[in-house]
Amino acid sequence: QVQLVESGGGLVQAGGSLTLSCAASGRTFRNYAMGWFRQAPGKEREFVAAISWSGGSVNYADSVKGRFTISRDNAKNTVYLQTNSLKPEDKAVYYCVAGLASYGSSWYEYKYWGQGTQVTVSS
Repeated sequence: QVQLVESGGGLVQAGGSLTLSCAASGRTFRNYAMGWFRQAPGKEREFVAAISWSGGSVNYADSVKGRFTISRDNAKNTVYLQTNSLKPEDKAVYYCVAGLASYGSSWYEYKYWGQGTQVTVSS
């Protein structure tokens, strides 16, 4: 079992930055690929970024490439999402996810989901 708790969301002006964190419980954290999804009101859940268990490989949605960076610290059981140059369309609830499959972009690859953290970007 893996429990995920996100933090770091908030209100930021367009062009600003936020660092989202996800603390995971369980001693097997390093076995899991980790990722972030987001969901805006009235829209479908959307893949944002994912990282392999070792941190050596990453995967990004085209919409965030060059602006967001995913990283992990296996010693701290934590995964991060650095979000830069935020746009109003980045406003959403951001969910941390964990799965034993590869660091893919499909939601069904991830068994464990956090409760989410709200990111709001004002124009």
